[in-house]
Amino acid sequence: MVEINDVEMKEADQATTSNTTATSKDANTLTLDDIKEQVRTIEKAVNSKEPRYILRVLRALASTRKRLNEEIVRRLISFYYGSNPSEKESLLGFAYSAAQPMDVDMEKPSTPAATGEKQTTSRPQTSRTRAVAIPEVDLYIHLIVLLYLIDRNALKPALDCAKRLVDKTSVLNRRTLDLLAAKCYFYYARIFELNNMLDTIRPFLHSRLRTATLRNDFEGTAVLINLLLRNYLHYNLYSQAQKLVLKSVFPDHASNNEWARYLYYLGRIRAMQLEYTKAHQHLLTATRKAPQQTAIGFRQDAHKFLITVELLLGDIPDKATFENPQLKRSLDPYYQLTLAVRAGDLGRFKEVLDAFSDRFQREKTWSLIIRLRHNVIKTGIKMISLSYAKISFSDVARKLQLDSPEDAEYIVAKAIRDGVIEATINHEQGYVQSREIVDVYTTREPMNAFHQRIEFCLKVHNEAVKAMRYPPKKYNEDLETAQERREREQEELEYAKEMADDEDDF
Repeated sequence: MVEINDVEMKEADQATTSNTTATSKDANTLTLDDIKEQVRTIEKAVNSKEPRYILRVLRALASTRKRLNEEIVRRLISFYYGSNPSEKESLLGFAYSAAQPMDVDMEKPSTPAATGEKQTTSRPQTSRTRAVAIPEVDLYIHLIVLLYLIDRNALKPALDCAKRLVDKTSVLNRRTLDLLAAKCYFYYARIFELNNMLDTIRPFLHSRLRTATLRNDFEGTAVLINLLLRNYLHYNLYSQAQKLVLKSVFPDHASNNEWARYLYYLGRIRAMQLEYTKAHQHLLTATRKAPQQTAIGFRQDAHKFLITVELLLGDIPDKATFENPQLKRSLDPYYQLTLAVRAGDLGRFKEVLDAFSDRFQREKTWSLIIRLRHNVIKTGIKMISLSYAKISFSDVARKLQLDSPEDAEYIVAKAIRDGVIEATINHEQGYVQSREIVDVYTTREPMNAFHQRIEFCLKVHNEAVKAMRYPPKKYNEDLETAQERREREQEELEYAKEMADDEDDF
């Protein structure tokens, strides 16, 4: 009885193992079939000259990338490059270089006969050769291999693969290649950034930007401008980035994602140039244009700069921003910073700076945050003015942790001149006396707030109207063709002759 149970348990374990293997093979086969379907969509886009089909393929690239593994990449290369041994050998070399040594030894055979798999017969060899002969299909397969290498952290082979990929795009001039070429430029710059060689590709990006602008390649122009801005900001070259913004025109027809990136970089440049109002507008629009469910890292970085700029403007960010589950952990230092600025506590502000200075410098917000000291002091003065009708400068210096009453007198005088508080200074007796609180609704602040909101709504409406798309050739549906016009004219002539005959009878 015991032996029978042992046999049944072994059979159950074998069945479980076989089911797991079959499920894995089925998943790989489904992924490969999806890629083949995407290749057919690219062929359809090339034949019909409709770039929107390629855009559909690129939107599915993120989900395809998550399912890539070594077996899928090898089978894909063997399927499409069977009649091109040199290209097949180079791409398989990239795939082998990303694998572990043990995996390479064990899974060296990649042909169906060697692996014992059923050979795929979905497309004849001539059809596969014809498909990979299309430059768009060739670039797409190379792009898949590059993404596989990046995900496996094979930086050296990925660098070689990216150079081959960009060399292919540089010699071609096809409008159906524009979207794919833009994606290739993005990952080309990304792999150089991962290899700490971002400054070496700046001349290449400038030359490709000139070419894309002359060819009216809107997506390529948008991607290349963003890559150059990222390149400059990575090395803190804000003046060069500003010159690029002034001398280039960002295309209106660029995608929402590229607009979000451009506005984010533009907001950082404006913030460094002390143009906080424009920086706030750009960063706020960037966070709203960015995808709300994905691109979490981008939204985190954009909100860090947005919160800092809002504090520099004298505003307090909404608490709901810090309670967002996707942002809460990364924005915790900025929440502590906001509490310090809101309370006007200079001691607490210094503690936050000491605790998170390395992180602020790593996130490139340090140069903006150290400017907040004056805002903390202004907030403290405002709270003191609301709390005390009359207070001496020595008490102000003690509460704000300033060095001397003279410093307090100077800071209070500047706050009065800037309109932060309504008060008068008695220099002889050394105190400041607050005036009566004015009703805020008798000032221009409500009108300015409504004006800002209405301006934003109108801007969103105008951008939505510009982004509307219409079916192609819809404008001439009601227009008659040449043949219909000739038939109509012939009918009118016959009708005129009949009318003339009737008149002759009379």
